[in-house]
Amino acid sequence: MGRAEGSEIQRWRRYARVAVACTGFAGLIACAETPNIDTRGPNVLVIVADDLGFSDIGVLGGEIPTPNLDALAQDGVLMTNFHVAATCSPTRAMLMSGVDNHRAGLGNMGEFLSDSQRGKPGYEGHLNHQVRTLATTLREAGYATAMAGKWHLGTEPEERPHARGFDRTFALLEGSGSAWSDLSAAPLIGNR
Repeated sequence: MGRAEGSEIQRWRRYARVAVACTGFAGLIACAETPNIDTRGPNVLVIVADDLGFSDIGVLGGEIPTPNLDALAQDGVLMTNFHVAATCSPTRAMLMSGVDNHRAGLGNMGEFLSDSQRGKPGYEGHLNHQVRTLATTLREAGYATAMAGKWHLGTEPEERPHARGFDRTFALLEGSGSAWSDLSAAPLIGNR
């Protein structure tokens, strides 16, 4: 680890209270107090990793070296009661909205909707507009919001990250894709 990386980690360790939510995947939420006094509250960073077991990261006793995540979590609060769905986008919908995945429109992944589910409430196959997102709430409170990585909560313009509260994005809209392949869905890059 270089000096610049080490000092950045030290800065996060000094200012961070960290919560880790894990059950079948890991979400790391870091609320960092800014050095400047800000009446809105802390900065919020959410890191979600699909297909990660409860104890895969070091802070939870895993065998995989995760020194940067461990450094963020060392002085934090460990939360272990986040419930997940069987697949990634329904779980992401719950994390993004704070409600059950059926209420958020992803009772099942859009790619796997059966004929009996298609068109039924709770099975829209995308994050529906009956729920608010964490990003919308934060943006309305005066925060700048950004997201990078897999979205997998809808591909139509009104379902994309910008429409759901994110000011800036670098998002893979599809569930399966690669930022490194011309054959996959191109990332959505932009500002609101």
